Amino acid sequence: MGLNTKKLDKKRVLIAGGYGEIGSHIARHIRNVYPDIELILTGRNPDKGKPLATELGGVELATLDLQKPFNLADFGQIDLVIASLLDPADALIEQAWEHGINYISMTRLVNELTSLLLHTLQKPSHSTVVLADHWQVGIATLIAKNAAAAFSKIDSIEVSALYDETDPIGPMVIEQLDSFHGPSLLRKDGKWMWLSGEDNAKTLTLFNGEQVNASPLAALDATSLAAITGAKNVRFDFAVGKSIGTQKGEIASHDVYIDIEGTLPSGAPGRTRTLVSGTKGQSSMTGLGAMLMMEGVLGLAGQTSPEQGKIYLPETLLTNPIDLERLKTFGIQTSTEIL
Repeated sequence: MGLNTKKLDKKRVLIAGGYGEIGSHIARHIRNVYPDIELILTGRNPDKGKPLATELGGVELATLDLQKPFNLADFGQIDLVIASLLDPADALIEQAWEHGINYISMTRLVNELTSLLLHTLQKPSHSTVVLADHWQVGIATLIAKNAAAAFSKIDSIEVSALYDETDPIGPMVIEQLDSFHGPSLLRKDGKWMWLSGEDNAKTLTLFNGEQVNASPLAALDATSLAAITGAKNVRFDFAVGKSIGTQKGEIASHDVYIDIEGTLPSGAPGRTRTLVSGTKGQSSMTGLGAMLMMEGVLGLAGQTSPEQGKIYLPETLLTNPIDLERLKTFGIQTSTEIL
C-alpha cells in the first residue's frame, strides 16, 4: 500500500529492536507504505532478523547491543532512530541527541522520563525527539483528542486498554508487565496523585456488557489528555479480557475504550464512549503508531516537518488530526456512541 507524498531523498531509518515482535510490525508498516525508505534493523543477534529481511527485501541488518559500547555514527547517515526496545541507561537517546539524529521514544512510563528530559536540556542539539511513550505510540491519545472536540468543556476523560491474552506479545512487553502494577499517576478533582494501581482499580463495562477489572497505569496518555482537554479528572487504565475479535471467533483484537463526560456546545451535559478496535492485534497497532510518528518527524503524509532541536509529544508533533478513515485501511475500527 504505497502513499505518494513527496520525494523522500533516500531517508534512512534505524529501528532498534527492529526484528522483535513490535519492531517487525514497525518495519512492515514502513515498508508497505514507504518502499523507498531504507531500513536498518538492529538488535543483539542479527541472524534472528534474516527471515524478516528476506520477507521485506532490501533491508540492512546490524548489531546493536545497548549493554556494550557503540557509536551511532558507525551506521552511516541516519535520519531517524525508532527505539523499539527498553533502554534503562538512556544510551540510545544520549547518542542520538549528541549526533543530532531524530529519535522516537516509545517504551517509557511517566516515571521513567526524568533522566531523558534532564539530559536533553543540558546542551543544544539538532535532534527532534518525540516522546511517544503513550499507549500504541499515541494512537489512543490522538483518537481521544478527536473525540474530545465534540465537547465545549470536559470534566472527566477515562481511557481503558483491553489486552486479550491470546494476542501475541514479545519479550519486551512481557518484561514491562510487572511495572504495569506499580504506582500510577491519576488526576482527581484537579490534583495529580501517585496511587497504587491495584488499590484503585475500577470496573470497566465492555462492548457486550461484560465487566472486568481495570487498574490505572502510569502511561503518558493521562498527562497528555489533561493538558489537551483541561479535564479535572483523568485516568488511563489497563485491563485483561476477551477482545471483540475473540468474541467474534476471529483473531484477538486490541480494544481501547474512551469515556468522556462534560458539557456539549449546546450547554447540555453529555457523555460519550469511543470504542477503538485494532483488528490485527496490539503489535500491529503499535507498529502503526510508530510509523505515524515517523511521518510527523520526516514531514510525510501531509505533515509539516517539526522544528529541530525540540522535544515533541504525538499531539504536538502531528500538524494534522489523525485520519480515522485512513486508520480503517490498517484494520483499526472506531465508533462513538452518546450515552
